[in-house]
Amino acid sequence: MDNLLSIVTFIPALAALILAVFLRGEDAASQKNAKYVALFATTITFLISIGIYTGFDPNDTGFQFVEEGAWLLGLKYKMGVDGISVLFVLLTTFIMPLTILASWNVETRVKEYMIAFLLLETLMLGVFMALDLVLFYLFFEAGLIPMFLIIGIWGGKDRIYASFKFFLYTFLGSVLMLVAMVAMFAQAGTTDMVALMQHNFASEDFTVLGVHIVGGVQTLMFLAFFASFAVKMPMWPVHTWLPDAHVQAPTAGSVVLAAILLKMGGYGFLRFSLPMFPVGAEVMAPLVLWMSAIAIVYTSLVALVQEDMKKLIAYSSVAHMGFVTMGIFAANQQGVDGAIFQMLSHGFISAALFLIVGVIYDRMHTRDIDAYGGLVIRMPAYALVFMLFTMGNVGLPGTSGFIGEFLTLMGTFQVNTWVAAVATSGVIFSAAYALWLYRRVVFGDLIKGSLKTITDMTLRERVIFAPLVVMTLLLGVYPKLVTDIIGPSTTALVQHYENATAAATTATQHASN
Repeated sequence: MDNLLSIVTFIPALAALILAVFLRGEDAASQKNAKYVALFATTITFLISIGIYTGFDPNDTGFQFVEEGAWLLGLKYKMGVDGISVLFVLLTTFIMPLTILASWNVETRVKEYMIAFLLLETLMLGVFMALDLVLFYLFFEAGLIPMFLIIGIWGGKDRIYASFKFFLYTFLGSVLMLVAMVAMFAQAGTTDMVALMQHNFASEDFTVLGVHIVGGVQTLMFLAFFASFAVKMPMWPVHTWLPDAHVQAPTAGSVVLAAILLKMGGYGFLRFSLPMFPVGAEVMAPLVLWMSAIAIVYTSLVALVQEDMKKLIAYSSVAHMGFVTMGIFAANQQGVDGAIFQMLSHGFISAALFLIVGVIYDRMHTRDIDAYGGLVIRMPAYALVFMLFTMGNVGLPGTSGFIGEFLTLMGTFQVNTWVAAVATSGVIFSAAYALWLYRRVVFGDLIKGSLKTITDMTLRERVIFAPLVVMTLLLGVYPKLVTDIIGPSTTALVQHYENATAAATTATQHASN
């Protein structure tokens, strides 16, 4: 089918337009119709995206399903997917119907709520498919607006503070990226990302204001993009916006933020930093590896002392993203494969953990860990699901969490043994905070009177968790579903990186001689 990528991308936006134009009123019937339209649109988007997955040829390392045409002021509309991006498209379309189902109890401004999520899906899909710099930047930045509104309107009591902090952190980081994009266009004369991946940006050392820049222009461009993607991940020490955003966001907002939006940072590193600025990436890799290791250990320790369940899971997300950046900048096959696998696995597991918090929050309206205890007595099905995803979060073999962490550690060990050793200690800390949370919430005696009438998961909640359980276990025992798709593309990426850095080293040696 022609224009399959555009169809998948813009179906949610079309549904949002239908809701905005044709749905009037705030009565119960209108609210229910808004939910059904959003659920139908996101489900259809997922089903069509399966066609992209089944029609994708993993042995072709180039971009497939490419769409290209004239757009605005001479700019190009260009979309495509490769082995790296196709699974992020599928992850996005997989998660969105579940977030709509998880929002079934929302009762305030339901139409606007559903419109915000539908527009957010279109913008997130656009990020993973865009093959033009300007198009990518528009999708990347515009995605801030629906999430800003979701947190600011439907969030908790400190929602305004959290939404502005989220917006300012992520927007300011992207300003430098825009400057670098202008510089890239000035040097290469094109905004086509495929052409830019083959362009050799200047990498000769130079001195400015007494500072010696190793890697030259490439290092400066790398740092400009790094400022944006590091905040988006988020990496330590620019991670402080994430716990606030998670705590204040509604459950579905936290799910999308953790499962998809954070992955844009890692995807940006894979799409821009390694292929376009390989010399700059090589220069900065040791620093990024140590920042990642520090993030894994530090945020795991911070998670240990949290009293709010959402905040604990938010800090655990920062730690898991540390494995991602560590794997990417190990810049070898195992590291990059592991980083992509970890992002996909974290998409399922973190989404489930925030939904798990949402289940009991809907009943008790508190996220304080001390407010719970002994839930296994009243909620056995809930306790079982919670245990599975706790094990996935820890990285237990047999779950998808193990594969990603193991591959990233194996890739990093080949590059820097000390970084791998420090990061491995983070695995122990993750077991500590995850099991500590589970023990305090689920086990023990049911002594709190308010919990004695709490009910187990409803059919709707079980339907939401079922696909997440299946994917976490399936990828844990059969990782080839992912590695066979991403393998050839990551091989090509790593080879391109190694060839470019080797050529730059040779050129530097010739110049010095």
